[in-house]
Amino acid sequence: MSAEPSLHHTDVASDAPAASDGGKPVTSGGSDQPTRNRRNRRGRRRRGRRSGRPTDAAKPDSAAAKPTATGPATPKPSDLANRNRRKDSGSGNPNTGNGGNKGNSGNKPSSPSPNGSRRGGRRPADADPAPKLRTVRETSAGGLVLSDIDAPFDDQRAALIGRVDRRGRTMWSLPKGHIETGETAEQTAMREVAEETGIEGTVVAPLGKIDYWFVSEGRRIHKTVHHYLLRFTGGELSDEDYEVSEVAWVPLTELPRRLTYSDERRLARTAESVIADLRSDPTRLAQSEASCIRTEPNDYEKAAAARNQRRNEPPPPVKSRRRRRRPRRPATGDS
Repeated sequence: MSAEPSLHHTDVASDAPAASDGGKPVTSGGSDQPTRNRRNRRGRRRRGRRSGRPTDAAKPDSAAAKPTATGPATPKPSDLANRNRRKDSGSGNPNTGNGGNKGNSGNKPSSPSPNGSRRGGRRPADADPAPKLRTVRETSAGGLVLSDIDAPFDDQRAALIGRVDRRGRTMWSLPKGHIETGETAEQTAMREVAEETGIEGTVVAPLGKIDYWFVSEGRRIHKTVHHYLLRFTGGELSDEDYEVSEVAWVPLTELPRRLTYSDERRLARTAESVIADLRSDPTRLAQSEASCIRTEPNDYEKAAAARNQRRNEPPPPVKSRRRRRRPRRPATGDS
């Protein structure tokens, strides 16, 4: 009769590793071991609460945490954005090297936008560059004509011209025009005043110069205008000039409000101080008027007249810059 094997039941298995003798786990049947294990678990729970980590009781179920086998987890928006970015970068033309594999024939080349530029603001290599505006320098002269320089300041009037712009507005300004060949700036001012207003005058003193930029007929124009103070000598106001729509005598005190351009309004204020200085000393007025009578242009006026003549000439043809081709090097393997 064979003896039955004795079954030994343990209350709680020990947390110690397996013993080395015989490969059998070591069990304890003492009464103090379960108490020690419960204390260890309580200590771990307290440490988990202090550090903010979930305890064993607060840990979610492993089966609920893992995604089910039937459906994958919902991707994050950042993952979708990165995935779309990789698709866009990989869909470039393989022949141009803008992303994608050379051997991948499934990727379609990106279609250019209707305005001829690629995405990202880059212009294609075969697109024609934007035409560069030609810069032109122009020099003009004009003047502020006073009705009577010896009259009281409140009774003085100045001649202005009006031009109608594209919007139908009247733009009031001082008469002026380009310096022609053989003219001085003072002679140009007197001629332009007579052509645009119909009255005549003599130059008394210089007022200053202004310069400004504008675009006209596909050109960037840098214009410099020399202004002078003129004394009225005769004639009547007339708007027969095709560039002028209206001519008027305007009180000198109203010029800052009537003139359209700020630079000419500044000249009108300068004219008030110049007139006061000249009227205070009659000898100085005579000397200033005599010094403005010139008949021979200086080098600056000659160069300005030459530039004004070339302003309407067509620009010279631009020479095409051809790249030099380097000679081919002989192959090293050829004997």
